[in-house]
Amino acid sequence: MCLITDGDVAGVIHTAQPESTGIDIYLGIGGAPEGVLAAAALRCIGGQMQCRLILDTSEKRERAAKMGVADPRMIYEIEDMVKGDCLFAATGVTTGSLLTGVKFRKDVIETETVVMRSVTGTVRYIKADHRQLEKFHLD
Repeated sequence: MCLITDGDVAGVIHTAQPESTGIDIYLGIGGAPEGVLAAAALRCIGGQMQCRLILDTSEKRERAAKMGVADPRMIYEIEDMVKGDCLFAATGVTTGSLLTGVKFRKDVIETETVVMRSVTGTVRYIKADHRQLEKFHLD
């Protein structure tokens, strides 16, 4: 068992790669935006997930009602969170289990990005060198 304090979207993505990560299930309490991001990534790579809102304060219950949540105990399937063709893209800021973080070199900034598409199941990893041009200015 591994406890994840940050990077829960990467942890969820790893469940769809059990042969390379050894992770086949993820259980957690994350934020709703992170849940939708994780659902989009899983739609692209063939994973499944279920979740529900935890409305443990009156403020959260009121906010959910204002947003149109009719059944606060509803269990959401992946298709409820992400419909149709979707894309998922993430660029590493700090190095984690999924992506390398930004590296600053003398004249180059290096980044790593993953891009996924649900219709094709394509997953691309992009390593990019961003040249620092001193003469390039935006006015």
